[in-house]
Amino acid sequence: MARKTKSQIIFETELLIHMEALKTFAFHLTYNEDDADDLVQETYMKAHRSIDNYIEGTNAKAWLFKILKNSYINEYRKRVKQPIQVNLEDVTSLKSSDESKNQTYEDLREEIFDYSMGDEVTMAMMSLPEEFREVILMCDIENFSYEEIAKTIELPIGTVRSRLFRARNMLKEKLKKYALDLGYRDMRGQNKIKNSIQEEE
Repeated sequence: MARKTKSQIIFETELLIHMEALKTFAFHLTYNEDDADDLVQETYMKAHRSIDNYIEGTNAKAWLFKILKNSYINEYRKRVKQPIQVNLEDVTSLKSSDESKNQTYEDLREEIFDYSMGDEVTMAMMSLPEEFREVILMCDIENFSYEEIAKTIELPIGTVRSRLFRARNMLKEKLKKYALDLGYRDMRGQNKIKNSIQEEE
């Protein structure tokens, strides 16, 4: 049996282990299982051809996601003639810390992303514009840092923060009824009352 080359070992040990994450991301870009599988296969083919450009021990997942994203832009988006969506509110400077201050439902995001997503959540995710959908997937499902997301989709960190803030709020608005049906409560009014009482005391 021929010995594996160093490149083959790196490919198998550092790149192939991220296949499921790539499939999830690809599906939420294409919403078609066959297209998602094709996109992942194309990603690994390109990664294999460019393995010499990969630095062993670095962030393989981010490298693969960038290849997949570029492949999607270059091939699949053209095929379906999907226009690039631009939201003017991306230029506003929103801080991600504001999201935690204005969280509507207790632990809703953790409940959504730490367990399998139900039909309602999937439909809400599908309805988000692509540029918002991809950042929330990368951050809240794949646990990329802001810096990693910025490098992967080639945007300033400020824009990533703004899109993530907007994406989370859009998703919460779409899932209000679903959250209430699950027993989550809107605590904003109660917190205002509580703060008012404390101030009077």
